[in-house]
Amino acid sequence: MPAVVLIGAQWGDEGKGKATDILGERVQWIVRYQGGNNAGHTVVLPDGQKFALHLIPSGILTPGVKNVIGNGVVVDPGVLLEELAGLEEKGVDTSGLLISSDAHLIMPYHVAIDKVTERYLGKAKIGTTGRGIGPAYQDKLARVGVRVQDLLDEKILRQKVEAALDFKNQVLVKVYNRKALDPDQVVDQVLERGQHFVHRIADTRLLLNQALDRDEIVVLEGSQGTLLDVDHGTYPFVTSSNPTSGGATVGSGVGPTRISTVIGILKAYTTRVGSGPFPTELNDDQGEYLRKQGGEFGVTTGRSRRTGWFDAVIARYASRVNGITDYFLTKLDVLSGLERVPVCVAYEVDGRRVDEMPMTQTDVHHAVPVYEELPGWFEDISHCRTFEELPANAKAYVEYLESIIGARVSAIGVGPGRDQTIVRHDVLS
Repeated sequence: MPAVVLIGAQWGDEGKGKATDILGERVQWIVRYQGGNNAGHTVVLPDGQKFALHLIPSGILTPGVKNVIGNGVVVDPGVLLEELAGLEEKGVDTSGLLISSDAHLIMPYHVAIDKVTERYLGKAKIGTTGRGIGPAYQDKLARVGVRVQDLLDEKILRQKVEAALDFKNQVLVKVYNRKALDPDQVVDQVLERGQHFVHRIADTRLLLNQALDRDEIVVLEGSQGTLLDVDHGTYPFVTSSNPTSGGATVGSGVGPTRISTVIGILKAYTTRVGSGPFPTELNDDQGEYLRKQGGEFGVTTGRSRRTGWFDAVIARYASRVNGITDYFLTKLDVLSGLERVPVCVAYEVDGRRVDEMPMTQTDVHHAVPVYEELPGWFEDISHCRTFEELPANAKAYVEYLESIIGARVSAIGVGPGRDQTIVRHDVLS
């Protein structure tokens, strides 16, 4: 069976956790392929239990599924252990979680540098979560990173930490006026935490490809979203990795020819956390309505999400750069109660109509949305389980979006619960 990629098609927080969890009942493997604990998935089970996951794939909540933290992820050992402990306290079996030996570790000095750098930038800050993600990826690309496999060889780990702190302590002390970190303390802390998960370290590239050879279904799960991709997002207000579908192959070791389906997750409106351009942003009562109705607060940071109307320009862009075959439209229920629902179909940039994503950073910042308004609906749709049960205007809204975003809408979320989903097309058939 070919692999399936699941990616966010906006600025993240689209509801990928719920989508992964639903697919998890029919798949054997779920792989997180990039990012770190700067993202979060919320999954609500039928019994009302709510789980907030940051590093561990949401398939951990489905019995029998093997979960993988892939080589493209950066792992904070402390956060990993906290998350595992939280799941185990609630009776979740975590024995099926594996970690790629080539994933990189977020070290204490990465967190320290991330926090002081953001404070130093002031108004020019990027809006990072301060969790060391960017500095860890910087070290990875500079070829001085610490990998998960280094926990198995204390000599290599110590050499890497000492070499890193020779430079980073200079930065912390002389540039940011902070205390130097002690190499021995850093090594001891990482080794102590690492001993609790070294049994999970594996050659996950090999295992995933062997699983595909056995016709098992592998879902490759990204964090964040397309517009936060370091190459394809609204740079520089992006994350430090590739959440797009191309990153799925690099971050998992599964080759591109083994992927048959790319599922994009879209909210029925748009949100963004942190700094950066957001053409459809609403700084008024309508924006606050979407925020309250949708519970738009970050799973990881708790920050209020910026809210706006659906943006078909970025959806078409996501379809193109990811090769999206199917969409999962989430939170359609949040729009219930609106008399009219605007949809951004194009931008106006310095007097010109632009139907596709602007090429330059300047044009993106200057983009003003061009809206089409659709009639809203007032019915409660949280109980709907088939497309035919939706109110006529809700169906028309979905069909209109489908006609302008470049891929079919195969599933629709009508509430936060695992069972509150309408399936229109089977993406795994």
